[in-house]
Amino acid sequence: MKLNYKRTILVGFAFFLISAFWQAYDAIVPLALTNHFGLPQTISGIIMSVDNILAVFMLPIFGAISDKVMTKFGKRTPFIFVGTVAAVLSFILLTVVNGIQINALADSGIIDRYNAAAEAFKNTSEGLKSSLDAGILSQSAYNSAIAEAESIFDAVKTTLKEDALALTLENIWPLVGFIGVLLIVLIAMATFRSPAVALMPDVTVKPLRSKGNAIINLMGTAGGIIVLALSSIFGISKNPYMSYTGYVIATCVVMVAGLAVFMLTVKEKQWSDDMEKASRDLGLEEAALDDGQPKRALDKAEFKSLMLILASVALWYIGYNSITSKYSVYSANVLGVDYGLTLIVAQAAAIISYIPVGIVASKFGRRKTILAGITMLATAFFIGNFISAGSNMLIMYPIFALAGIGWATINVNSFPMVVELAKGGEVGKYTGYYYTASMAAQIVAPILSGALYDLFGMRAMFFSFGTLFVVLSFVTMFFVRHGDAKPEKQGALESLAGADD
Repeated sequence: MKLNYKRTILVGFAFFLISAFWQAYDAIVPLALTNHFGLPQTISGIIMSVDNILAVFMLPIFGAISDKVMTKFGKRTPFIFVGTVAAVLSFILLTVVNGIQINALADSGIIDRYNAAAEAFKNTSEGLKSSLDAGILSQSAYNSAIAEAESIFDAVKTTLKEDALALTLENIWPLVGFIGVLLIVLIAMATFRSPAVALMPDVTVKPLRSKGNAIINLMGTAGGIIVLALSSIFGISKNPYMSYTGYVIATCVVMVAGLAVFMLTVKEKQWSDDMEKASRDLGLEEAALDDGQPKRALDKAEFKSLMLILASVALWYIGYNSITSKYSVYSANVLGVDYGLTLIVAQAAAIISYIPVGIVASKFGRRKTILAGITMLATAFFIGNFISAGSNMLIMYPIFALAGIGWATINVNSFPMVVELAKGGEVGKYTGYYYTASMAAQIVAPILSGALYDLFGMRAMFFSFGTLFVVLSFVTMFFVRHGDAKPEKQGALESLAGADD
């Protein structure tokens, strides 16, 4: 039994375009809210959490709806096509509405004042550097003068944000329009996320879904990396008052290109039929369909395992998200170091691990592999408790590499365990269950961890909180008894491995 890598990669273009969108969304929307509209970080954070709140309710609904839809293009493809088109059009419209506020900022003189302050800071910095190089200034005098120049520039930027907020309150309609279009964008994305993710299990026999999920994760990473490169090309962080229209259009071109490849190559209905036939031939499909409906629901033991898996998903997401969402603050305020490279190390380790951990799970089982991943993640977070401001930064790299490998091990195998329990044509519904657990956890994590940081201090609670919840997920996952793949039968389904489509 071998995974058809070609089919899986092509199906992965749906997740590719989803990841491309979120990379751009997370990059520009907070900047627009805080810089263009002058909103405080708290209000901006609340607005940024709307996508997770919508996801908790909408992903299970649209996953279940897609289970019951059948067209000549399949169950999931219509949602992916319509949702992507709607998301692309509304995302571009979002920048048009944002442009109204940018014009207001220009008319009020805020942008000119920023440009003048930025130019003054640049000239001052260059002059001080020349004086340092010429020996006119000592290093200490240079450091003091640069710090003073930065302080003046920061004060100007703070004043300009206050003026931007006053401008927003004076005419609230651009912000109302921005939030309204933002809701349309988020709803459009929520309509097809579950169907897109459910498509991989639809066309992949159960024992191969961990490997398939590894490929899907790699495709998502590729989409994110391309848009991340675009953000550097467009320089979206260089000017706080720039228009993001060009960047968003470029991102939408990437999304449309991914959609075009998907629509032209993926034969959902045929591939799904192939998977169902192969599953019957191997005795893997326990819930054969009668008129499109499953014959039986989960029994008591299976339902218990599903609840334990979803509890595990919620627990490890709370632990992991509490670290990743606040690590930039912890590294700057507690450790006094730049956080960027350690996260890159973790991400690189995860990327390298995706395919190997999928292979390992097919040999030793998903549950055991996940327990090993939880152990690695908990160990990395526990060691993090002993890292202080005076610690050698080189220690951080293997710790974050271990965390990246542990997270990849968990992430690649947990979703297939959930959909393994799906009976008959309910993969979309169970995909929604998975995302409900993970999204709810990502809403809870920053709130709960932030409250404890305020009560007991960030230094004491940061890694301790993450470690505790990851360890708790080990306990719930330990008692799971269903959702693992049946052992692979070598020699079967070779035709699914590399056949031309």
